[in-house]
Amino acid sequence: MPNMLLYILVAAGVTYAVRVLPLTLLRRPITSPFLQSFLYYVPYVTLSVMTFPAMVDATQSPIAGVAALAMGVFFAYRGASLPKVAALCCGTVLLLELVL
Repeated sequence: MPNMLLYILVAAGVTYAVRVLPLTLLRRPITSPFLQSFLYYVPYVTLSVMTFPAMVDATQSPIAGVAALAMGVFFAYRGASLPKVAALCCGTVLLLELVL
């Protein structure tokens, strides 16, 4: 039990440091276009890295997950709304799970 408390305290300290250090160390605006571009895309890349593997692994058949991902990307690129894309992805997985 004491180890568990230590783990929680270390995790809290690291989380706090990651959030506070940039605020205290970077007082001037970031002028580097490369760094601005990098920081702009970090949230999207992080979300993608967490979401895409989960979409493929959450189904019984990886083929259904990949097909739903392809269907979602296609319709999102064509301008479909988020509920429509989500419904199409769910329907794709449902139909392919029944067939496969």
